[in-house]
Amino acid sequence: MDKHLGIYVHIPFCASKCRYCDFYSVAGAGGAMNKYMQAICRHIEESAGTMAPYYIDSLYFGGGTPSVFGAGRLCEILNTVKKNARLLKKAEITVEVNPDSVTKRELKMLRGEGVNRLSIGVQSANDEILRLIGRRHNFAQAAKAVRLAREAGFTDVSIDLIYGLPSQSRNDWAYTLSRAMALRPDHISCYGLKLEEGTPLYAYAGSALMPTEDDQADMYLYAVETLEHYGYGQYEISNFCLAGHESRHNLKYWRLDDYLGFGSAAHSCIDGIRYSYVRDVQAYITGVLEQGSIIDEYEEIGLLERACEYVMLGMRTVRGISMEEYQALCRGDFRPLEAALERMRENGWARYTDGRWHFTPRGFLVSNQLIGILLDAQAEQRLTASPWIKA
Repeated sequence: MDKHLGIYVHIPFCASKCRYCDFYSVAGAGGAMNKYMQAICRHIEESAGTMAPYYIDSLYFGGGTPSVFGAGRLCEILNTVKKNARLLKKAEITVEVNPDSVTKRELKMLRGEGVNRLSIGVQSANDEILRLIGRRHNFAQAAKAVRLAREAGFTDVSIDLIYGLPSQSRNDWAYTLSRAMALRPDHISCYGLKLEEGTPLYAYAGSALMPTEDDQADMYLYAVETLEHYGYGQYEISNFCLAGHESRHNLKYWRLDDYLGFGSAAHSCIDGIRYSYVRDVQAYITGVLEQGSIIDEYEEIGLLERACEYVMLGMRTVRGISMEEYQALCRGDFRPLEAALERMRENGWARYTDGRWHFTPRGFLVSNQLIGILLDAQAEQRLTASPWIKA
């Protein structure tokens, strides 16, 4: 059976930092871009042996803002992958772009080199909210970016939206959804805002300007119902798409498939080992080009941890989990999990369909708590089956 591998390339450069962003990215570091590109290409070349047993079926350029990095540099990295790995002709190749840093010429260049999917950061149709959260574009630019993508030949376009933003009402969220769907993207991601400590927007925590948890829940359920009505099927807590346009890159994470990361702060999970690289652009460049250490974290994934991840990630998706998959993965007893899921079904939080358990939209709203209950049931089963662990 052919083995498949996903590749993630982290491009941490941004024109400026959004006020809610907690991802690793740097602004005003354009002078380091060429060296960073060289480091990633060298790193890919050095990893040819690791990639050799696999077919690469997805390649994702995330950030940061890859469109700020420039199509020329992205294509150089893409061509390095082509030369050093077995990149399938039908591989999904995605680039994240922002509306303010995308041009038709660069989109055509990316499309010509084989990029076949774009993820556009739109976030809101309300220009005042966009300014408040530190976005550099307005909605007219977002609409233009989608149009330019189509003109450049992209038939797989995704847009990101955020709900629960400062001063955002349900009506405003409904307006954003309607304007977004009018662009007729192939995929829509809807993320609830989480105020992260250390970000400028964290100053709004507890403010009357912020929607309440109930407000956010109402916005989420409205999005699920509305998107479904207009043909965007939900396949994960935050992700919706027209038929056949699921993100292969995202599915790799949720289905515990192998993936290999390149770039500062990138993560990898391959052959039962998980590791990440330093969250420092210059340290990554120096480490790769001068053969130093770039590893930040490293761990071997045990059988129990893999089983926990199967439950945590699988229950994020509409596909859910099954007893057969669970037993094949960890050789454990599924009955304690099933008992907990039965109770969740009685409360309207879970469903059992075609041999698989999955959350309902209302279950997704409290998924963190529900998954915690499932993991507790799993841990209790382990202790009961192995009483000497208690000693």
